[in-house]
Amino acid sequence: MRNTLKATTLESKFPLLSVEHDCIVSKDADVTVGFRVELPELYTVTSAEYEAVHSAWVKAMKVLPDYSIVHKQDIFIREEYQPQIDGEMSFLSRSFERHFNERPYLNHYCYLFLTKTTKERSRTQSNFSTLCRGFIIPKEIKDTETVTKFIEAVGQFASIMNESGFVKLHRLTSDEIVGTDSEAGIIEKYFSLSQSDTTCLQDIALAADEMKIGDNYICLHTLSDAEDMPSRAATDMRYEKLSTDRSDCRLSFAAPVGLLLSCNHIYNQFVFIDDSAANLQKFEKAAKNMHSLSKYSRSNQINKEWIDQYLNEAHSYGLTSVRCHCNVMAWSDDREELKHIKNDVGSQLSQMECKPRHNTVDTPTLFWAGIPGNEADFPSEESFYTFIEQAVCFFTQETNYQSSPSPFGIKMVDRLTGKPLHIDISDLPMKRGITTNRNKFVLGPSGSGKSFFMNHLVRQYYEQGTHVVLVDTGNSYQGLCEMIHKKTKGDDGVYFTYTEENPISFNPFFTDDYHFDVEKKDSIKTLLLTLWKSEEDKISKTESGELGSAVTAYINRIKDDRSIVPNFNSFYEFMRDDYRTELENRDIKVSKADFNIDNFLTTLRQYYSGGRFDFLLNSDKNIDLLSKRFIVFEIDAIKENKELFPVVTIIIMEAFINKMRRLKGIRKQLIVEEAWKALSSPSMAEYLKYMYKTVRKYFGEAIVVTQEVDDIISSPVVKEAIINNSDCKILLDQRKYMNKFGSIQALLGLTEKERGQILSINQANNPSRLYKEVWIGLGGTHSAVYATEVSAEEYLTYTTEETEKIEVLNLAEKLGGDIELAIKQLADKKRSKT
Repeated sequence: MRNTLKATTLESKFPLLSVEHDCIVSKDADVTVGFRVELPELYTVTSAEYEAVHSAWVKAMKVLPDYSIVHKQDIFIREEYQPQIDGEMSFLSRSFERHFNERPYLNHYCYLFLTKTTKERSRTQSNFSTLCRGFIIPKEIKDTETVTKFIEAVGQFASIMNESGFVKLHRLTSDEIVGTDSEAGIIEKYFSLSQSDTTCLQDIALAADEMKIGDNYICLHTLSDAEDMPSRAATDMRYEKLSTDRSDCRLSFAAPVGLLLSCNHIYNQFVFIDDSAANLQKFEKAAKNMHSLSKYSRSNQINKEWIDQYLNEAHSYGLTSVRCHCNVMAWSDDREELKHIKNDVGSQLSQMECKPRHNTVDTPTLFWAGIPGNEADFPSEESFYTFIEQAVCFFTQETNYQSSPSPFGIKMVDRLTGKPLHIDISDLPMKRGITTNRNKFVLGPSGSGKSFFMNHLVRQYYEQGTHVVLVDTGNSYQGLCEMIHKKTKGDDGVYFTYTEENPISFNPFFTDDYHFDVEKKDSIKTLLLTLWKSEEDKISKTESGELGSAVTAYINRIKDDRSIVPNFNSFYEFMRDDYRTELENRDIKVSKADFNIDNFLTTLRQYYSGGRFDFLLNSDKNIDLLSKRFIVFEIDAIKENKELFPVVTIIIMEAFINKMRRLKGIRKQLIVEEAWKALSSPSMAEYLKYMYKTVRKYFGEAIVVTQEVDDIISSPVVKEAIINNSDCKILLDQRKYMNKFGSIQALLGLTEKERGQILSINQANNPSRLYKEVWIGLGGTHSAVYATEVSAEEYLTYTTEETEKIEVLNLAEKLGGDIELAIKQLADKKRSKT
């Protein structure tokens, strides 16, 4: 049967004439300039910062001429994560990407359109929309001077916003507006309700009760009447889900219809800047009429009072009278889902204390007015009078988390949508001047997900070429180290653990080329002082100087006589025989009060041949730290030994510094778990400061990980040596320390904004996903909360649960030592149960 319905073409109704000099020109001679807008990230803005953003918008709007239109268009599209898998990816990286395959999330695109129209066009109503006109005759722009002034004002507008430091405007080019042969432009994308480059135009069905584009049904909610507005509009609101009685999480006033509305939708915000003086005169006249008619109707008297209040505000504070309109345009290809979406939109508007109005009359004309460049076609009866300050309160001021443009980084997860993010917390912050070093300080109580986060970070750094040295006291990295060891067939993934039968041994005096620079000599001297003096003893300048001279003399001796084996035994004998004699024969005697060599030899006798710790400093084989990229020192067995624990830890540090100096242009990473306590004595403070400052110069980073908050608070050495030299601070769930958090905040120098973010961790986690949140702060200026979510394969690799680790190792043994295959089989089994 032949279709007898009347239909028209988009070409005949299309309201735009051309795009010239990156400006959109409508057929009614309106000129529009478009921008792509960068907003601050969600959950990272404070109330004061929202005030600053609001102030910037207000200032910018005031530079625009009369009969300008500001149209902010926020487009939220449900998309699916596409994994980035290539042939060179590791087993765990592929598992991570597959875990998030087709994970749905809400993507945000923000545009700003500034339009110059005329007084006559600003009064256009819906019955004169281009949709209702039989044909459109293009008009000629006669007043070019007005357009020139408008373009200048637009430049000032962009400068004010960009200089605010919170919002960035990027001018849209002609190609971005109309598209190219290979990419769609923003106008084509708008008509397709899409933001992808593979769009194609679809049929548009317009009716009073329903509008349809392709297969998608559209519903529209409008804020177009002052009676529907809340009694009070603010720049921001408290987000209860992530707030506590001790902290605030702030969102913009319009956030409920932004990222918090999890469906496909467009949030349009219009501000119409008319002649403010003329508007106020019109209200003065209306107030007189209402006063004259007040005795006939009480409503006239009330309206007169409202108008007087509006005029008083305008004249008292010098406010600019404008018109405003906001609408939420949502869509779905399923009518049943659309019913739920209508309810959700109404609910979110109610959270803003607005009265939700489901518009079934003006949907087509409002959709048409939302076309980029066609803002002047807006039906004036759908707007209400207010001031710029109040109108801007209805702007959404935040966007979703953005991935870092840096090629180096780690994969974390957006805490709101669960989308993987690529973030750089080492290189890019230094390049931008946010941080001055790559060092990190990690604090998280037991059970907060600290081990999972550190395994996740270390694994990704290792896969990007980093040399990793870990000092652990809890077998947290055994699974990852074992996997690397098996994968590299024993060439990497070295796991040193201390046992009575096979104790860890070192040789701090060994170098393969007999090259001892100043730093190497100083580290040997510091080690010897630590072995000699207790925490309570004060080290004098004479003692430090004499021991430094002894180390230099010994090094000169072994360089001259290569038959001497460089180790602690030969150094001890040199001190006992040669250096003691040299002291006695000096013209200027050194008293025992200044430098007691006998006390030194007696104290260190236990490390000499035949002593109870003679194995410790006399290793006959050098631990090859240079060629191994992943090394774990597990010293849990001696962490309570007050004599061995500090010495072993310090020697590992010295070995790492030697590795750090020798490997040029290669990233190095030292991670010290609870072992940092051994370094917190006053005698080690200078060594610790030196190590932290030196790492930065050699493309390295030191990371200290702890869970004992009391130790941090009570140790001034830790604050001076570690915290002050760690520009990246990482905190996990601190609810266990809620009552102590004031001390932690003061110690770490956290701002109120950072406090609020940290205390929001794990407050509103999605029950359908398994993850823990983590706060990352950079340089005291940039901070955000991310989620650590991993695949089943990564979980089985990182787990510290003994039963799960044994299950993996036993299955790997049955499979001929293939730990990857064992983890894969157990992960598949775990997923099938889920």
